[in-house]
Amino acid sequence: MDEHAIILVRASELADRCALSAEKPDVRARNLSLEFGWLREAGFLAVPIPRELGGMAWGIQPGTWRYLLRLLKIIGRGNLSVGRIYEGHVNALQLILQWGSPQQIEAAAEDVRNGCLFGVWNTESPNDGLTGTEVAGGVQRFRLSGAKTFASGASILQRVFANAMMPDGWQMCLVPLDRVKVECDAASWQPLGMRATESIHVNFDGVELDRAALIGQPGDYNREPWFSGGAIRFAAVQLGGAEAIAEATRRFLQQESRVEDPHQATRAGEMAALLETGNLWLEGAASRAEAAVAFPEELVAYAGLLRRTVERIGLEVMEHAIRSSGARSLLRPNSLERLVRDLTMYLRQPAPDFILERAGRFTLKSEKHFDTLWKRP
Repeated sequence: MDEHAIILVRASELADRCALSAEKPDVRARNLSLEFGWLREAGFLAVPIPRELGGMAWGIQPGTWRYLLRLLKIIGRGNLSVGRIYEGHVNALQLILQWGSPQQIEAAAEDVRNGCLFGVWNTESPNDGLTGTEVAGGVQRFRLSGAKTFASGASILQRVFANAMMPDGWQMCLVPLDRVKVECDAASWQPLGMRATESIHVNFDGVELDRAALIGQPGDYNREPWFSGGAIRFAAVQLGGAEAIAEATRRFLQQESRVEDPHQATRAGEMAALLETGNLWLEGAASRAEAAVAFPEELVAYAGLLRRTVERIGLEVMEHAIRSSGARSLLRPNSLERLVRDLTMYLRQPAPDFILERAGRFTLKSEKHFDTLWKRP
């Protein structure tokens, strides 16, 4: 067994542990520090960084995107909230590797080796968005004001991208949460699902950063193909949530001795077909990610179609699961109740119609037959 396969086996074992521990974080009895302690011990925080800096170079080394997406899916299968925060960690490190200076990359890798968990907080409300102004005196320091919403992992992250509107434009700012004081409004997070992510409102008024905390140039965060193409990461996590629902349904039917029921078998077949479709799309997304430099528009369009496909897969799998298990599946302590809430919430990603329209326009403008539309690097 090669090293990639070994890591994925370990990830599957860790996902099983996360699934068994998911109840307390869901009812807000504790945060996810226990689960991310397991990820640290297993070395998963370092997977996205270069080998020479102590990582596995997944998403960097050619041929490794397929392993990274499978890893995200497996973690999502164990607990969607853990998967959501871990995907943010991967996103943050990829942003630093793409736009950071050599010194910033080395500093981030050292932080990861020391156990730091990274994240990306980009969402904000129109009334209190984050802005940054230069501190007078020529000391190359910047003072933040305003807040972020949907700030996932607020109580367990050590480094976070809290992007701000600076005088020159939208700027990536890497904030060391373990060194600055921010105001967290825990009461602001009252969701249907994904409760354990603690995606709360965080106020940054008065936080000061030096020049080294600014990653890339203004506007880099929104540059394609990775601003939209990065959706392949969270789609992989969502697909893992759909797999968890199918597995929970199967366990329920086995326990109830209903596997010979032809109607249950039909629904199980539908779920199996849907999930295999998702896995094939992930393989396609990995190929698109590997070829993003040569075919950036293709990655953007493909990621949009993947988002739409995984959304439909998730919704249909949930429908089959609920029909198979009945009302009891939506009562605690049945794990399916939480899994359905979490996936329902997580599938609500922004601008779904715009994303699908853009992908559709890519196909309409192409002169290629549909059987050769997607280049196969």
